[in-house]
Amino acid sequence: MNKANTPFRYDYVGSFLRPAGLKQARADFQNGKIGADELKAAEDQAIRELVAKQQSAGYHVITDGEFRRATWHLDFMWGFHGVGHSRTEKGLPFHGENAMLDDTYLTGEVGVDSHPFVEHFRFVKALEDENTVAKLTIPAPAQFLEQMVMPFAMENTSKYYPNIEKLVEDLAAGYRKVIDDVYAAGCRNLQFDDCSWGMLVDPRACLIFDTDEKGLEAIKEQMLAANNLAIEGKPEDLVINTHVCRGNFHSTYASSGAYDSVAKTLLARENVTAYYLEFDDARSGGFEPLAAVSGEKKVVLGLVTTKRPELEDKATVIARIHDAAKYIPLDRLCLSPQCGFASCEIGNKLTEAQQWAKLALVKEIAEEVWG
Repeated sequence: MNKANTPFRYDYVGSFLRPAGLKQARADFQNGKIGADELKAAEDQAIRELVAKQQSAGYHVITDGEFRRATWHLDFMWGFHGVGHSRTEKGLPFHGENAMLDDTYLTGEVGVDSHPFVEHFRFVKALEDENTVAKLTIPAPAQFLEQMVMPFAMENTSKYYPNIEKLVEDLAAGYRKVIDDVYAAGCRNLQFDDCSWGMLVDPRACLIFDTDEKGLEAIKEQMLAANNLAIEGKPEDLVINTHVCRGNFHSTYASSGAYDSVAKTLLARENVTAYYLEFDDARSGGFEPLAAVSGEKKVVLGLVTTKRPELEDKATVIARIHDAAKYIPLDRLCLSPQCGFASCEIGNKLTEAQQWAKLALVKEIAEEVWG
């Protein structure tokens, strides 16, 4: 195997269900029963056990399961200067449930010195073996930008950034600093998790972003610019991939829509090595937009859902892989679950045993299709 590069034929997005002991430790920390050192020790032990399971499952990539985070994206933003957060009263609207995640907003111009995720990565890097490489997952610059330019945030954001292009530049500069630092820590596989495109493809996108079709196209260009500016000048041997979904909170979702309307921006022009794309149900549309994937970029088909415990039918998944191969060569395709198992601490509605059964199925199918 080529240890240096993701994606692998059978792969996963990155987050895992938090074990009960870790959940209890975090609750004890929040209630003042244990200190930060004791919480870190619990996190360390849980991550060691998770990585051992990832390796035993035969996967070639390891992550920390995002076990040190409350959410897949906001914790990363909190590591920047100029970003504040507070307990939410309303939460974010998902299908049938509000995600009660901290309100996160600008308090000044954005910048970063020493980001805590660098040390988080070092811990995982040290757990690599001869068959595995460590991957770091972080929210995409576009996701960070979206958090600050959605209609509910714009009034506050404009206090510090009347010119959004300046915010894009500052975000990209901050990301380049983090990328340099994690590269120095040994990271060669970085993943941008990006729900912004999932919102942009929604039929209600103009309403969501409070704009018209022309304005929506301008937002797509801003999101693309944020990601590509952050990637600009990266070390040649650093692989950066992107993962796109439509929200993943407690087995529910935030948006729907096919990739057609972002094919010419996201799929054709984002300067990444591969796309991990959600395709686990009809909300993601068909495979036709994959024809827009440029160059030799790969696509990891997210055909196995993390939202439901039932195992997919193997023959059906294999048939869908071959359907996708009508638009992009089979050799440039891989397989994974459509998203992580626990984008936030609450996790999705399945057990740890069901989580590992999903991953075993992904591996079994990939080995049958690609050998």
